[in-house]
Amino acid sequence: MLDRDTAIHLVAGGVAGTTGAIVTCPLEVVKTRLQSSSSGFYPPPVNKELTSGHVTCKSFPKPEQRRRLCTGGYTRHALVALSHFGASSSPGGSPHSHSAPGIFQCIKYIVKNEGTRALFKGLGPNLVGVAPSRAIYFCAYSKSKVAFNAIFPPDTAIVHVVSAFCAGFVACTLTNPIWFVKTRLQLDHRTNKITAMGCVQRIYRQSGILGFYKGIIASYVGISETVIHFVIYEAVKASLATYKASSADNRKTLRDFLEFMAAGSFSKTIASTIAYPHEVARTRLREEGTKYQAFWQTLKTVHAEEGLHGLYRGLGTHLIRQIPNTAIIMATYEAVVYLLSRHFHEQAINMSNSNESKFYTEPKGKRELA
Repeated sequence: MLDRDTAIHLVAGGVAGTTGAIVTCPLEVVKTRLQSSSSGFYPPPVNKELTSGHVTCKSFPKPEQRRRLCTGGYTRHALVALSHFGASSSPGGSPHSHSAPGIFQCIKYIVKNEGTRALFKGLGPNLVGVAPSRAIYFCAYSKSKVAFNAIFPPDTAIVHVVSAFCAGFVACTLTNPIWFVKTRLQLDHRTNKITAMGCVQRIYRQSGILGFYKGIIASYVGISETVIHFVIYEAVKASLATYKASSADNRKTLRDFLEFMAAGSFSKTIASTIAYPHEVARTRLREEGTKYQAFWQTLKTVHAEEGLHGLYRGLGTHLIRQIPNTAIIMATYEAVVYLLSRHFHEQAINMSNSNESKFYTEPKGKRELA
């Protein structure tokens, strides 16, 4: 049976994750599309020979290249790509040298071509997964801290690093199939919406159970982001606690939760920027029917074809989504933990007072009063 502290962290993590997922879902969809190789926001990559201005038998598109230009999610951009066949490109240009579309342009494009509901694609699996994922994560992190505090100097950076790694590993392993399905749904450009169950059945038919774990190595590498995030967050939180140590009042105020939000956002921004390429690799690995097969092979391929910029596609949207999402999650988590802990603490005091008063109000026998 779960002890009270474990239950509090499970509930707090679940509530926090669910709240953040609902509020920031449209930005999550845009970010995932930007990370992919077939977002629909960019023109498809065109062979350099096609843009050299010299058309030869070798430079003429192969059948599969023509199919890629004329079909799929590139309805608008395919015409652009074909109309520029044989045209000269700017010196030193690359297939992805064009400027990235803005967030509002992406949202407008999705709404216009797929409808408003498309901004919430993958929300079902997200809600199914985010509550248990965050609950598992925060619970594992809390329990790991208790265990490692007994081994290492309490509440030091090494405790936070090891605890965050353990929590991330457990959460990634248990919930990867849910995030895999969510990514596939968000990358689906068709207006005739595929259901989550239909997506699950198709993945299982194509690859079996192991198909749901494609990209898991990228998720494990991504634990480094979580480790960096929590180390910085705990350090900032400790600094705030030291600053307020002189105050005798332990009650939380609105200012405290705003500080938690700021600390969470600050730490997550630094961590996300450092570890971002693993997100691009993970999304590419989860695409259907692509050339990306393994984590390092994906990073090398993206870097070779799109340069360093390709490894950071969607970073702006990711940060804009991540900052409010992390702020909401951390503040909600701290608030729920505080409220539940305070509730159970007051309940325990009331029960103690009640039992004490019964001793004096109940009639006592002579031997009890002696």
